[in-house]
Amino acid sequence: VQLQASGGGLVQAGGSLRISCLTSGFTLDYYTVGWFRQAPGKEREGVSCIGSSTGSPYYADSVKGRFTITRDNGKNTVYLQMDSLKPEDTAVYYCAADQNVILSNICSTRAYDDWGQGTQVTVSS
Repeated sequence: VQLQASGGGLVQAGGSLRISCLTSGFTLDYYTVGWFRQAPGKEREGVSCIGSSTGSPYYADSVKGRFTITRDNGKNTVYLQMDSLKPEDTAVYYCAADQNVILSNICSTRAYDDWGQGTQVTVSS
């Protein structure tokens, strides 16, 4: 199982960025996937996660209405569209996948065994 996050960068507050997670070594269709972030000195937190079947994605309160998670199983890729970015969104963003995530823990870091290497997102004020 491999996950490779990319697309991070430096953007001004109010701007947009789309990060991608290219997966390989497994059939993405059957996995729950998520985006997490970790700012300096803070714990890693769930940002947005989406199940393998149809259903509403989960969004952290801090990003609701600004971020959108999508998945393209045919391309083995998960995206996170980030709009109206704020300086507090600055963090390393990680993607993760797991086949056995229960709904009540869909965006808990403890629910995921397989992680990508992270991509830095920096939002300047």
